[in-house]
Amino acid sequence: MPTLAIIGAGPNLGLATAARFGAEGFDVGLVARNRDRLQNMQDTLKKEGITACGAATDITRSQAAAAALTELAERLGPIEVLLYSPLPSLDWIKPVTHTASEDVRLSLGLSVLGAIDSVQAVLPAMRERGRGTLLFTTGGAAVAPSATRASSAVSYAAEVAYARLLHEELSPEGIRVAHTAIVGALGPGLQHEPATVAELLWRQHAEGGDFQTVCAR
Repeated sequence: MPTLAIIGAGPNLGLATAARFGAEGFDVGLVARNRDRLQNMQDTLKKEGITACGAATDITRSQAAAAALTELAERLGPIEVLLYSPLPSLDWIKPVTHTASEDVRLSLGLSVLGAIDSVQAVLPAMRERGRGTLLFTTGGAAVAPSATRASSAVSYAAEVAYARLLHEELSPEGIRVAHTAIVGALGPGLQHEPATVAELLWRQHAEGGDFQTVCAR
């Protein structure tokens, strides 16, 4: 079975994406900090007949994401699709004039350094097979930076730059890279339904398309 790995797996977009890919025959690896949340997600997916494994870790620690992905690949098989979708801490998000270097350092650790560790963990096997998909999701600050959410604006801009460079480098090798910016609230009954965004992510993997998609309405 092909494997989807989700960094920053949560009960909204992470679970919806796991269910969508699982419906297509994917096994799912889940990475998050909260063990109880991971177990609840695994139990939910199991009821739907989807094989899922979790790895609890703090991806802001150097190489923590890589270690978790290596563990999941050993349990489930090579990772064909990586979804990088962690949420920043609200403690880091402040107006630009109140944003300290520590806020930005933490935010970059989550959005950029964790992404690099994750990609480096899965990319060699993708290149060896000549296929794979790297999916990145961020909040709307990536495309519409706000002075009230400075650390996210800075870190998301860096993350998207990294993803775009991967897209340019890896597309000729058959590896797809896509970024989705979600502008507005995500959740059941909110501006963006998790299942709708999960369907978009599935199409980005299965069909390809533009590097960047902005979900806004």
